[in-house]
Amino acid sequence: MVREWDPGTASAAEIEAVLRALNEIVAHDVPEDPPWRDIKFREYLAVTMPGERRTSWLAVDESGGVLGHASLLALEEIGVLELSVRPAARRGHVGTALLAAVARRAAEEGFESVGVEVIGGTPSIKFFESFGFECAFIEQRNLLDLGGVDWLRLGEMAAGIGAGYRVEYHPGGPPEQHYAAYAAAKEAARASVVEDLALRPSSYDAERLRASLATLHARGLKPYIVLAVHEASDTIAGLTEVVVPAQRPTRADQYDTIEVPAHRGYGISRAIKARMLFELRAAEPHLLDVQTWNATENEPLLKVNAELGFKPDREWREYDADVIDLLRRLKNA
Repeated sequence: MVREWDPGTASAAEIEAVLRALNEIVAHDVPEDPPWRDIKFREYLAVTMPGERRTSWLAVDESGGVLGHASLLALEEIGVLELSVRPAARRGHVGTALLAAVARRAAEEGFESVGVEVIGGTPSIKFFESFGFECAFIEQRNLLDLGGVDWLRLGEMAAGIGAGYRVEYHPGGPPEQHYAAYAAAKEAARASVVEDLALRPSSYDAERLRASLATLHARGLKPYIVLAVHEASDTIAGLTEVVVPAQRPTRADQYDTIEVPAHRGYGISRAIKARMLFELRAAEPHLLDVQTWNATENEPLLKVNAELGFKPDREWREYDADVIDLLRRLKNA
């Protein structure tokens, strides 16, 4: 049975059951990943940005045991779905039933398409492709084992920024007086970034940045920011963001790393990412590794990550499907 589910008001027992199911899936599909913890896990599932809506569903057996979970996040132009099924419940149409619930809601919301992130090397690829999802964008996940970092070499890289720039570290987010310049730096770099499906939209204006930071904290995700500031103009020339989730405190997530086009060629990305790793070592003593995602076309940043010690891990794919076609395929499944 599939039923709509609100993690914000669900019982503690249901939240715990969803967490257990998620960790079974992680252990089976991506055993190299750390398990999730019940620290602000409810908030992680329930909290959204202002103006966004997330609807969730549970698939349960006759005794109420959780078999799978799905959600649909309503963004401006696309519905973003997540779907997971416990390994023992697969091939029993649980995933199909959850996907049907998501597709019906997407149609009701007026979305023409839905998108999903799929981890390479997992059964999800075959599942979504069987329902007509097409791969639109591929990233490579890279992992950095902090236990193997050459910190002496990293110190040289952190000091290698060009003259006329200073590096600032801001745990928790940039100071509010930097919001407008921070968002402007992202906007300036957006035109040169390889476009994906925007399943993880960024913050290109000050108000959205403010809301994004508040949402991160409410979900139990602690951001760390390192900036490169052009001293002559006192403008942000580059930035890098890392988030440490309370639910997985041993693995940090690299978010955006940006060089404003007018300031490229001064070693900014390398210096600020190296500085970030030093700050993380001090601020998060339990941290074991950092994961980042890069488009295969982004050769400059791939080179920087390789110099820092990141190693290729898995593909991360973004798929999308036409909602009407998806409903037709589900009806015939």
